[in-house]
Amino acid sequence: MVNPPNPPPRDPRERSSVIVLVLVSLIFTAVALTAFIEKAGNDLLVEVRQYESHRLRQEAFSALEVTIAVLEDFREADNGLHSPSEGWSDPLGWAGWSPSEGRTVDIQFQDESGKIPLARADITTLTNLFENWQMAPADAEKLADALCGWMQSGYVYTTSLTPDYQNADIPYTEPARPMRTFSELAAVDYAKDVFFDENGLPNDYYWRFVDDVSIFNYPQPDVNGANADVMAAAGQYTDAQQQHLKDYLDGAGQYAQQGQQWFLNTATVAAVAGVGGNSTQFGTTISALRVTITVHEGHSQYRLSAVVAPQGGATTNQTSATNATAAASSASTTASTSVTNTATPSTTANSATAAAAASQSINYPFTVLEMLEDDEIPQPPPTPVSQP
Repeated sequence: MVNPPNPPPRDPRERSSVIVLVLVSLIFTAVALTAFIEKAGNDLLVEVRQYESHRLRQEAFSALEVTIAVLEDFREADNGLHSPSEGWSDPLGWAGWSPSEGRTVDIQFQDESGKIPLARADITTLTNLFENWQMAPADAEKLADALCGWMQSGYVYTTSLTPDYQNADIPYTEPARPMRTFSELAAVDYAKDVFFDENGLPNDYYWRFVDDVSIFNYPQPDVNGANADVMAAAGQYTDAQQQHLKDYLDGAGQYAQQGQQWFLNTATVAAVAGVGGNSTQFGTTISALRVTITVHEGHSQYRLSAVVAPQGGATTNQTSATNATAAASSASTTASTSVTNTATPSTTANSATAAAAASQSINYPFTVLEMLEDDEIPQPPPTPVSQP
């Protein structure tokens, strides 16, 4: 029997190629598997966070309802809200309400109406404010001029400022109505250079502006919640006068024996401040109150920020922006529109009207002007710690 011939030996280079292909396949498989695991992990973290927020969210809104109920009790008893020193600084404790086991709830108040209402601010008040920031008078007036030109209809610029919004890459014009968000500052000529850095991010001036003015509409700032900038800009109070007012509110200095107080009328404001200043620029009741609620559970937390206004208090700015082109076009077709437009109102419009009518029958003590949750709540950057 004849044995078959032995096969020729394999080329070593062929074996090396197979090994390389296997190794490359393993590498691609490992990379794909790693990417999949990372994505799955991120998706799982998002789901967990959303689930935790949903659980804690209910607690936050429950705390908000209890807080509003307590505020209404104090408002009725004291003919308006003036200061947390009246006794409502711990509304949950006052009401005897406690969160679910394992959770804690923190509540902070900020008198939103202690700020200058931007809808009512004139160029003099804004100039005073910016000069109090230690801006050069010419720069302060120019910045105030830019803001007034953006917000006021028919405004005539008083400085060398000549905005050219129509020739921007995307043309636009001044809306000629009060600002509704602070993000509008990024579109205002000159103001955008003052309030934002070279990367387009809000700077210290921006956050100071947010602390000093409000986008809600009310007649005057509340002196009980006004900060030093507002005192100087609206009331023209000196540093010494501001200290007198602060001592009265804090129960410090010559008022240490009286404890914390609050102003009920501008006559007392004038008496405490002394000669000079203008107390008539202030009110003494809260028109808009920011309530910030934080629910903690272990390492998880949920934050809710609501601005509420008592009956007859602050409102949002609802004035429509002007559009000269549209207005001219509308004027030319008013007659024909009024004659030919006989369409039946839509179901959506009818439903909206019915819902609005129903809401009027709900005797809710406060109006919610703004509601922000978690990441929607703007946070200024942390102040850098100076090195010794």
